[in-house]
Amino acid sequence: MIEINGEQVERVSKYADLGLSAPVMRAIDKKGYVQATPVQAGAIPYFMEWKDVIAKAPTGTGKTFAFGIPMVEHADPASTDVQGLILAPTRELALQIQDELRDLCEFKEGVRTVCLYGGAPIEKQITALKKRPQIVVATPGRLMDHMKRRTVRLDKVETVVLDEADRMLDMGFIKDVTRILDQIKHRKNLGMFSATISREVMDISWVYQRDPVEITVRPVEDSKPDIQQYRIDLDSREKKLDTIVALLTHGGYERAIAFCNTKNMTDRLAGLLKMRGISCEAIHGDIQQKVREKTLEKFKAGQLRVLVATDVAARGLDIDDVDAVFNYDVPDEMENYTHRIGRTGRAKRHGVAYTFVANITEGIRMDSIVKNTKAEVQRLQYDKDGCLLPVEEK
Repeated sequence: MIEINGEQVERVSKYADLGLSAPVMRAIDKKGYVQATPVQAGAIPYFMEWKDVIAKAPTGTGKTFAFGIPMVEHADPASTDVQGLILAPTRELALQIQDELRDLCEFKEGVRTVCLYGGAPIEKQITALKKRPQIVVATPGRLMDHMKRRTVRLDKVETVVLDEADRMLDMGFIKDVTRILDQIKHRKNLGMFSATISREVMDISWVYQRDPVEITVRPVEDSKPDIQQYRIDLDSREKKLDTIVALLTHGGYERAIAFCNTKNMTDRLAGLLKMRGISCEAIHGDIQQKVREKTLEKFKAGQLRVLVATDVAARGLDIDDVDAVFNYDVPDEMENYTHRIGRTGRAKRHGVAYTFVANITEGIRMDSIVKNTKAEVQRLQYDKDGCLLPVEEK
C-alpha cells in the first residue's frame, strides 16, 4: 500500500507503463525487471516532472531506481556539467548506488557517473571528475573536500537526492548537507528518501523543499519480508559462540551475517569463527575501504560463509540472498534491529533472524524491541540434553 500526500493510492505499475526512454527500458529489461515497486511507481512520475519528493519507505524496496531512473532520463549526454547529485551516508551505500546507476546508463551513451567517498585516494577521484560526469554520487564529507579544492562544480546541478536521509543526519552530516544544498542555487528539485522521517529530516524539508510530494510506502503483508524471528535465551555470554556454530552447522546456512555492537567484538567473533573452521571476515569502520570492498565482493561471490559486521554495515549492503542474520549482541537501538534483520528475507525469499540474549540487560533491550516493533518473535531455549526447544509463553 502506498500513500501520496496522505491519501491511500493503489498504484501498481509496470516499468513499460511509466513512459521511459528506449535506452533505459533496455537496461531494465536486461536486469529482468518488469514490475515497478510501490516507491518507484509513486516517485518516478513526480521526479520526471521535476517535483520535490519526500519518500518514506522500508529498506530493500527499490529506492535507488525510484530516483535513479528519472536522474538518468534527465541527464544530457552532450553536457559536460554535473546535473545530478546523490548524497549517501556511507561509502558502501554510495558505491552500491553507483553500481545501479551504471546498469541504468548502460545503453544511454555519453552519460557518466562518478563516486566520491572518503578512505580512498582523492587523486583518483579528481582524475574521474576530469572526465566530466553528469551524475555524482558522494558521501557529504568527501564532497566537501572536493568543493574546497574546486575539483567539482555544482552550479549546474538540477536534481539533488538525499538517500537514507535519516541516517545521514543522525551521523552528524547535517552541517555538511546544508552547506552543500546552499551551494546549489539553481536546482529544479530535491528528493529525500528515508526509512524514517525524523525531526531533522523534516527540518531540511521545510527549508529546502517547495510543496514536496509526500510518498509513504506501508509495509503491507505482501511486501513485508518473510522473516522468521527467534530469540535464544542463554545463561552466559560464553554460550553464544557454541550456539552460533551449532545453528550454522545444523541450519545449513550458506550465507549469513552476524552483527555485533562494537568493532572489537566484531574482530573477536570473526577470529573465533575462523578457529572453528567457518570461513568469515569482519567489516566495520576501522577497516580500510579497499579491504572492506574486497570482503564484500568475496561474500557476494559465496567465498565467505559469514560476514561479521557492526551497524555501520547494516545500511547500504546490496545483498539479496542472505539465508540468516544473527544478532550476536542485542542492538542498542530498535531501529538497528529492523535494519539488521532486513538483510534477510529479501527479494521474496524466506529469511531467518536469531537474537542471542545472555543477561538481564540484553533481555530488557530485546523486550523493548519486540514491544515497539510489534514483531512476532519465537523464544527458544536449550533443555538439559542440549536440544533447542520453544519456550511456552506464560
